[in-house]
Amino acid sequence: MKGTVGLIVGSRGFFPAELIKEGRERILKVLEEEGFNVITFSPSDGKFGAVETLEHSINCAELFKANSEKIEGIIVTLPNFGDERSIANTLRFSKLDVPVLVHAFPDDLNKMDVAHRRDSFCGKLSICNNLNQYGIPFSLTKLHTVAPESKSFREDLKWFNSVCKVVNGLKNARIGLIGARPAAFNTVRFSEKLLENYGISVEPIDLSEIFDGISKLPDNDSAVREKVERLRNYMDTAGVPENAILKMAKFSVVIDKWMKENKLVASAIQCWSAIENIYGIVPCAVMSMMSESLLPSACETDVPGVIAMYALQLASGTPSVIVDWNNNYGEDPDKAVVFHCSNYPKSFLKEPKMTFQDIISGTVGKENAYGSCAGRISSGPMTFARVSTNDLIGTIQAYVGEGEFTDDPLSTFGGYGIAHVEGLQELLRIICERGFEHHVAMNKSNSAEVLYEAFSNYLGWDVYWHK
Repeated sequence: MKGTVGLIVGSRGFFPAELIKEGRERILKVLEEEGFNVITFSPSDGKFGAVETLEHSINCAELFKANSEKIEGIIVTLPNFGDERSIANTLRFSKLDVPVLVHAFPDDLNKMDVAHRRDSFCGKLSICNNLNQYGIPFSLTKLHTVAPESKSFREDLKWFNSVCKVVNGLKNARIGLIGARPAAFNTVRFSEKLLENYGISVEPIDLSEIFDGISKLPDNDSAVREKVERLRNYMDTAGVPENAILKMAKFSVVIDKWMKENKLVASAIQCWSAIENIYGIVPCAVMSMMSESLLPSACETDVPGVIAMYALQLASGTPSVIVDWNNNYGEDPDKAVVFHCSNYPKSFLKEPKMTFQDIISGTVGKENAYGSCAGRISSGPMTFARVSTNDLIGTIQAYVGEGEFTDDPLSTFGGYGIAHVEGLQELLRIICERGFEHHVAMNKSNSAEVLYEAFSNYLGWDVYWHK
């Protein structure tokens, strides 16, 4: 998960040069220990590798530009007060448009003489003031000044790395839209143009083209046979007809090929009822395998929903799921039943089993509804997120928050779990008042702060953080 960062070491000329040398070496050692690759001035490029003049700004910006394909974020570190103009100019001249973390070294109360006092505490305020003037968004460490070797700063680095993954992953993301929106689901309407304005493209394909590709695949095709085996080994398939597994395998092969050809990172599928009536399966197991393989797939052509799934995945490095806020849990105001039919990744479920889809089988027939992944979501931490395009005011809005999946008793069908969220009734009020959809993406991690920083600070979305 760790990537490459650009490092700007700030300095102001009349502060002790030894502080630059020592500070640069310390933070580089920590970044190496934490698994980052670093692009930065060498000690010969400036005074011990620091940026403190206009010429330094120009040269450092050129260095960053030359490595723009690698750099995912930039860290500004202040071993002393730092020169605010040089740092702001470097970021402006580089034109990298990546997240920026501002870090300042703490002073030692036993070293407050003119040869050792850093004044980074004050310098950080000036740096941030200038970045605001320049219109450059930035992130902050939890503590205003912090030693790079500390646990707190290492946690800051992990958090910042995840923010970079989300921001850079969503820029130029390509989402597959397979089939038309189910007519009964006005809920999942969205604006392709608003998404495009933020660099997220939608690539549509009609289900007829998928079916046409399937019709050209012989049963003994090597890719099909490989998918059949993968489906059999993916979860318990006892009772699922062989013909249904073969159909799922062909469906999966065609979608895989189309997604690779179009460089797509996620998909949203018209999961009912054309596939069931025309082809004779539900696509849930295929979607589950994609999500488990970090190619998230959402139900009912919910493109903004799968964007939230993808963002959670980028933040945590683990699969995401999309569920309905579905039922109250007895009289407990802070718990709800979350449910889908389902296409949950198997890593979410205790004792996952492939079966027929209970709800739609009543309409299309049990024989045309095999492929659902049934089971209960196992307990543990949970982050939830929803992304939505608000066409009426021309913006993207979202909400994020955290809770947990619990082991509270429940007997039902499909894919389900119990979600505990403090202040759930207030969250539900916000969802209703602001017109959010009933779908919500969830991930087994604590990533709300990462998503809030990425969505709000760097992407400029209107975000409600349910704390």
